Amino acid sequence: MIWSILQFSVLKNSVVCSDGIHSVSNAACCQLFLVLVDIQQSSQYSNKQLFDTPSCSQNAREILHLAFHDAMGFSRSSPGLGGGADGSILTFSSIEETYPNNPQLQSAIENLKPLSIRHNITDGDLLHYAAAVAISSCPGAPRLPFLFGRRPATGPASPSAGAPAASDSVTTILARFADVGFSPASVVSLLAAHSIAGTHAIDPTAQGDPLDSTPNLFDSQIFIEVLLKGTLFPGNGSNIGEVLSPLSGEVRLQSDFSLSRDSRTACTWQSMVGNQALMVSKFQAAMAQLSVVGQDTSTLVDCSEAIPIPQPLPAAAGPHLPAGFTGQDIQQACATAPFPTLPASPGQPTVSPAYVLHFL
Repeated sequence: MIWSILQFSVLKNSVVCSDGIHSVSNAACCQLFLVLVDIQQSSQYSNKQLFDTPSCSQNAREILHLAFHDAMGFSRSSPGLGGGADGSILTFSSIEETYPNNPQLQSAIENLKPLSIRHNITDGDLLHYAAAVAISSCPGAPRLPFLFGRRPATGPASPSAGAPAASDSVTTILARFADVGFSPASVVSLLAAHSIAGTHAIDPTAQGDPLDSTPNLFDSQIFIEVLLKGTLFPGNGSNIGEVLSPLSGEVRLQSDFSLSRDSRTACTWQSMVGNQALMVSKFQAAMAQLSVVGQDTSTLVDCSEAIPIPQPLPAAAGPHLPAGFTGQDIQQACATAPFPTLPASPGQPTVSPAYVLHFL
């Protein structure tokens, strides 16, 4: 069902949209409510809406994944390599979806492309608006800001200016992000998206397996479980970009494992453990930066009021060690702060199914 977007607070100096329902700070934002209804109802691949709150659906994950890969097509050191968050991955999809580090993007691209024409909106605005709406369908997620008015992409990003691979070293990963404008701490903040992630390209026998045990909730379990001692592979064995996992049915990316234990990022990683408010605020800030990579923000309009308000985490949700684990199973790497004390869940470990989304 389409969730209510009538929860927005009354805006000062507001403009009432032609539908007589929504009020915005800038009339240009009214267009986005029509886009919102369309993306919630449209899908070429299922009878479900693209973002069927509060399910944190496969389509929502895929579009967030797509927006990340679009924005990473940028280089501060070599500006001609891509326009960043400009929607080039939609506009020039026949080129960019063939890049080695852009796997499994086709369904998200085909879901979105018709909507830019229908609503006379640039691919960059459509994609990064849809991504902000997508994350709002996941309980516990932040309400992301959205700036409207990107110019059309003028060319495809270069394959040399894209997202790093899960098999890359920490040094390579941090260097790629630094060239886009992100600090090591911001890289960890972005990886909060792995809380709702699954994998597809790493192990074909573990398609859709999640990266933590609560893949339908935007919570801090990813930061806890990546630090647990790995003992098994959930699929056909070690694959490129994969390391031992602590739980059956849960994939662990090499990049997550390495970043959680590297001295440059370990303490930032640990700071997210059990700290939902910190994780949400840092992810919100990092995503705000990602969504305007390569854009002149002075020309954009703040249309954040057109983003739905996410549902909170369920009352029963909370940071914990999975059943069968104790604090002794944590491989702490931060040398300057004690590891938080966490309750352990009773019973046998369970892992919910997830779908495709990985940032690295």
